[in-house]
Amino acid sequence: MNEFSLLLLAFIIYLLAMVTGFISLLRPVARMRKISYYLGLGGFVLHSLSLTMRTVQSGRAPFTTMYESVSFLAWSCVLAVIIFERKFRLEKTGPYLWLVVVALMALTSSPALPRDITPLVPALQSYWLWLHVSVTLLGEAFLAVAFVASLLYILTPEKKFSQPDHEARRQKLDQVAYRAVAIGFPLFTMGALVFGMIWASKAWGRYWGWDPKEVWSLITWLFYALYLHTRLVYGWKGKKSALIAVLGFLAALFTFFGVNYLLSGLHSYG
Repeated sequence: MNEFSLLLLAFIIYLLAMVTGFISLLRPVARMRKISYYLGLGGFVLHSLSLTMRTVQSGRAPFTTMYESVSFLAWSCVLAVIIFERKFRLEKTGPYLWLVVVALMALTSSPALPRDITPLVPALQSYWLWLHVSVTLLGEAFLAVAFVASLLYILTPEKKFSQPDHEARRQKLDQVAYRAVAIGFPLFTMGALVFGMIWASKAWGRYWGWDPKEVWSLITWLFYALYLHTRLVYGWKGKKSALIAVLGFLAALFTFFGVNYLLSGLHSYG
């Protein structure tokens, strides 16, 4: 079985995990949530094998093209979902997170993302590639968890009359988003900014050059820095924090996709 077959099988299993997750929302049965979780875990194992085979076949990191990067981001999101499911029992949030994973996996099947293994440009032939890209994408995966939780918080209306269960769900969404940012923000900072600047210095002789991807990485970082600053210093919670988290992830998506296709720069090959 080759890497593409493994990836396709993982895609199908993630799709089943999403479907069973949404069924558990309609019919809240603990068994369905467990089935969804273990399906996702099985898909994660197959996805990991696919990435490993890609690494062995190419002799380089499995995230140097857009196709590989989207696949690795999907893998990272699954890892984040598994961790948060184990820690917080995501319940209402889980199926929507699987929806994000399925969307990314569907994108890897698109003909717009060539799967060919091509020679690396000189700037990518560095061990800093492993640190810079992998840590950045892992950080963005946890920020994706915060995005989904924050979006659900915004879309969940407040009740005019006190309903403890309803408010408890909203508070849990808020806490999940906060904890996901607390993990994702340091990872994104190290990967996108710190490791990225060190690599830029070694590859291009400068730490910062206002390249479009550098600028948008900084914009993304500022959104999440604002999220944590207003929350920790001013005590912001709820909708205001959720809105910042949503805007921050939209900036991250533009950094990942938009800059590559709409703006030209030194990172256009990424």
